[in-house]
Amino acid sequence: MQQNGVFDLLKMLELSLDESFPIIPGRYVVVKPKEIETLIDRIYASLPVEVQEARAFLRRREEMQLEAQQKAEKIVADAQMEADRKLSEADFIKAVEREGIRIRTQVQEECEEIKRKALEEAENIRMQATEDAMKTKQGAELYAEQVLTNLEGNLTQLQQVVKNGQVYMEQLRSESLSPSRYESNYSNSSSTSNYVIK
Repeated sequence: MQQNGVFDLLKMLELSLDESFPIIPGRYVVVKPKEIETLIDRIYASLPVEVQEARAFLRRREEMQLEAQQKAEKIVADAQMEADRKLSEADFIKAVEREGIRIRTQVQEECEEIKRKALEEAENIRMQATEDAMKTKQGAELYAEQVLTNLEGNLTQLQQVVKNGQVYMEQLRSESLSPSRYESNYSNSSSTSNYVIK
């Protein structure tokens, strides 16, 4: 799931809260716990995608580094084979032999330079991949932490809303069973409010 999917789920969670049934406007509401739990589960399920993308990016960088290393080794092997071939042909005469030695030395120097550059490029790719992977991972962890923090706050609010609703419903049941007590509670409304969890 893409990052915007998480925001969509959070928006759905907000809409679910907005559409909740008010018991006392501005104070208590009745929500659908199953719907809220389903949305929260979907949000949790969407979080690991960021980490998977960071890992895939790192694996791709490592593959690029391995590919560069293999290319460098192949260039060295091909150059060595070419140098050996030229040396074997130069065995016929001394002049050709000296030329072969010179060619071999030159090829070896060029191969060493090519190998050095290839290894340097591979190291740069590895370092860049490591740096990019760390940044992506840190970004994913920060994002996940922010989402979880927001969820924690929302869940705390929802829990409080549910508790308030339960207390209120319990009060309604008590008052309906005891009319005389209801009249007493009505006359002492300030003391009754002390039993409501804010």
